[in-house]
Amino acid sequence: MSPQNKLHRFIFDAHPIRGNLVQLNSTFNEALAHHAYPTLIKNALGELMAAAALLISTLKMDGVLILQIQGKGALRLLVVECDSDLRIRATAKWDEKWTDDLNNGVGNLAFVDLVKNGHFIITLDPKKGEAYQGIVGIEGATIAEMLQHYMMRSQQIDTALWLECDGIRAAGMLLQKLPDVGNIDLDADAWNRINQLANTVTADELQTLSANTLLSRLFAEEDERLFEPATVQFHCSCSQTSVASMLHMLGAEELNGILAEFGKIEVNCDFCNRQYV
Repeated sequence: MSPQNKLHRFIFDAHPIRGNLVQLNSTFNEALAHHAYPTLIKNALGELMAAAALLISTLKMDGVLILQIQGKGALRLLVVECDSDLRIRATAKWDEKWTDDLNNGVGNLAFVDLVKNGHFIITLDPKKGEAYQGIVGIEGATIAEMLQHYMMRSQQIDTALWLECDGIRAAGMLLQKLPDVGNIDLDADAWNRINQLANTVTADELQTLSANTLLSRLFAEEDERLFEPATVQFHCSCSQTSVASMLHMLGAEELNGILAEFGKIEVNCDFCNRQYV
């Protein structure tokens, strides 16, 4: 099968409900190619990448969405950035003494165990206007559950998410309940019914089926309408100019001190691992 790196938007014509589907194959692997992440962290980054693409596609914003999970356990930090053109990058930090456990799995070690006493941070950084940041405690056992809690608490938007990653590919589906519209024949049970149908999706279906096939299989009795897909691609925004600007902020005294001690200044991008000297 050819790699799929597409995001598909769809709506239900008879109900105020919209959805997004995303499949990341080569884009997922490209984003993580320069890092040797343990298995559990790689899978978590894949789920977070799928979530970022799904969420930014619901926003009327020209800018960047940043999803961060900060923890004090084995996992210290997950970061995914996705812009409104669906260009995405990701990075992670973890306690390296846990590397073997994170690669092989120990007992009932679950994702929530990695982010004990942690926080979920969502940042919206538009090209025009001020940035917005929301911070909530970790609630839920999975990234999907954590984001659902965040959306309900911070945005008051009914949102359901299904996220999967097997270390080779990542995929996700989002459903969102829209405000009631006067010209739509409302079905009071539509949101619950469509969620129950969506809950039957399997990881393999989400990761391998085409959008047409998946929606037809899940919502055979509903009138869903699928739009043209958009491409999701890996892109790192680091550059010589951005690194120079960061160094400029440190000040001449500190930079000269580093040069005096080491003879050069080295900066590595946490996302793509590119080295600037």
